[in-house]
Amino acid sequence: MKKLSGLAALLFITVTAIAQLPTNQYFSKEIPQKANKEFQFLAFYINQAVISNIYPENDFLKGQVVGRLFGANTTKTSKTNTSAYIEQRLIPFFIYQPSLFNGKATLRASFELDWTWGDVAYGAGGNFGGAISADQVNLQTQNLELELNPSKGLFINVGLQRIFDTPYNPYKTLFDKMTTTGYRLAYFGTDGVGISVRKDWDYARLKGGYYKLYENYVQLNDDVSLLELTGEKDVSRTWKVGASAYYMRDRASGAGGVSILSQGFNSLLAAHNGVYKFNFGNVQYKSDVVWLGTFFGRNTEHWIDPLMITGFLNFNLGKADTLTDQQVSQTEWNRATDIFGYAGNIRASYRYGQTLNDVVTLDVIHSSGDSDGLSDGKYSGVITGNQYGAPGAIFVSSGSYLLMPHGNVVNRYTPAILDISNMGYGMTGITLNASKGLIPNKLNAKIGGAFALSTVQPLGGGNIIGTEVNGNVAYNFGPFMSLEAHAAYLMLGSFYDSRQNSYGSAVNGDIEGRPVNPYTVFLVFKWLMF
Repeated sequence: MKKLSGLAALLFITVTAIAQLPTNQYFSKEIPQKANKEFQFLAFYINQAVISNIYPENDFLKGQVVGRLFGANTTKTSKTNTSAYIEQRLIPFFIYQPSLFNGKATLRASFELDWTWGDVAYGAGGNFGGAISADQVNLQTQNLELELNPSKGLFINVGLQRIFDTPYNPYKTLFDKMTTTGYRLAYFGTDGVGISVRKDWDYARLKGGYYKLYENYVQLNDDVSLLELTGEKDVSRTWKVGASAYYMRDRASGAGGVSILSQGFNSLLAAHNGVYKFNFGNVQYKSDVVWLGTFFGRNTEHWIDPLMITGFLNFNLGKADTLTDQQVSQTEWNRATDIFGYAGNIRASYRYGQTLNDVVTLDVIHSSGDSDGLSDGKYSGVITGNQYGAPGAIFVSSGSYLLMPHGNVVNRYTPAILDISNMGYGMTGITLNASKGLIPNKLNAKIGGAFALSTVQPLGGGNIIGTEVNGNVAYNFGPFMSLEAHAAYLMLGSFYDSRQNSYGSAVNGDIEGRPVNPYTVFLVFKWLMF
């Protein structure tokens, strides 16, 4: 019996030892037991199927189409032509934070891969690559920046980074908060190279930045530079108040920028983006613009109580000088125009239910306009980053889809009012949206409306830009993964009875009569993965 007991014990020990051996020696050695925390991968994926009556007339605009509807991007609406396509995008983030520096240094790189299904293959260029065989060279660099954290709350970002007009860190803040605080990306919402320094305290935050928007010839004083100083203070448990100063120094005379469109006051980009085109002609110019503003917010995360309020008031002032005689010394300039414009916004949201989807939101924005161009020696409208980038500012959080920009885009970004300057005419926009969590945090529905007036009438046109109705239904599969159905219809107003504005560009697409009312319907799958 003792021998049998000893044998059983030996057998148990042997089996236990064998069971503890790895079944595959190679993989047990090569695969780490825990994920490598030094390296992180995040990504935003979107796939959407779209049906609309908006299309570009230019045969070359089959990939990315950015700009104002009925603008120089040749986008039109039609009673007979229907656009039907599927788009796909992936924005991956690669983040490296070596343990050697104990979290004091982080390298971030983000890229963009997008195309329309079935477009082209075996070529090179962004926003393409969805045709049979694929194999397109289409990787676009969004950001490549180094963040240093030498002490608590102090962050230094160097390289190609976000230029957002809010006081919050764009790499540590959800995008929704960036679009409802500060200036809501209505003035600057883009990417650029430079250096920014921010300091975060428990109840305050301060950010300064210097960005080189265009270098031009390195040996000449012909660059475009932007300086920023923004601060915000928590004045109570619910209220925050901030202020900012931006300065743009432009000595490039319109050179650089987006492809053949160039950039700046006198460029073709203005007619594409729906900003004011300073019709200086074929001359050199230089400009200096300062933005001075303040912003505020109450219960900005919507967590403390049901009422959330945010708003801003911003003034842009400056000057532009031209060199009319190319033989004259470049130190002798003539004043072309002074600049003074303003914009203000207030947004109120009331949460009537248990989730953040049970809300009613009223959003009002107003911007000044210019009625006589530069004939009086002063431009009285608004200037934003859309004067320099495509786009350089993205006011995508109003709840509108067609009247004002919406964030669900891949290759086509063509709202009626792309920029809050509204081509220099100014605007007053009102949106009202109501949403409901039909199944809390699972199934949500939203209905909305938008209305906009032009502050100044275009030639031959009226003030009413349009009235929009829209809605969506969204089903959440899990955290940050959803399937959504959206629809919107825009009734164009008397503003589009004008064929031309004061500098000769088309307001309504240069057609006889008012354009056909635009509509869009799309089904979108989104996943923010991390």
